[in-house]
Amino acid sequence: MKVTAELNNLRISPRKVKLVADLIKGMDAIEAVAQLDVAIKKTSGYMQKLLLSAIANAENNFGLSKSNLYVLDAVVGAGPTLKRWMPKAYGRAGQILKRTSKVRIVLEERVEGKDRKSKDQMEKEKAEKVKKATQELRKEEERKKEEKKDEVKDAKTEKIAEVKTKSADKTKKTAEEPKSWKNKIFRRKSM
Repeated sequence: MKVTAELNNLRISPRKVKLVADLIKGMDAIEAVAQLDVAIKKTSGYMQKLLLSAIANAENNFGLSKSNLYVLDAVVGAGPTLKRWMPKAYGRAGQILKRTSKVRIVLEERVEGKDRKSKDQMEKEKAEKVKKATQELRKEEERKKEEKKDEVKDAKTEKIAEVKTKSADKTKKTAEEPKSWKNKIFRRKSM
């Protein structure tokens, strides 16, 4: 069974992308991911992400085993070309073509039907994943609610403590300052 993944409008010229695409043709999928991980080309990161996407398509949509897949083909074509202009001498303008690429990776099984999951197994796994995800969401919501309650309680206790300290400070200030004409004349100005 053939599984594909496509990448459109990659802002690297097809000539450069083809170097990396030719590198992984015919390799096992897992080996190709490792090869792209160590390749020293700008394109290798994009190609690795595309290859992982194709592997995920094969596992989740068709129930294929990751270890049984290989890269059947990696096709690179030209995408739309962006046209820009560069000023030149004597008032002229030179055209610059910024090329883009389209990449399509095709994966296929080495041994037909080996370790393939049935539709029933895939449906059960999907149901379990959905159930687990909903439980995690509920736990997360409950935890957030508890945190908000704790924050509200902390804020209330802080406000009460501030009010108590302010009232205590006011009583101290009134007790310390005797009212006389010298204090009015020579008191410090607050800034």
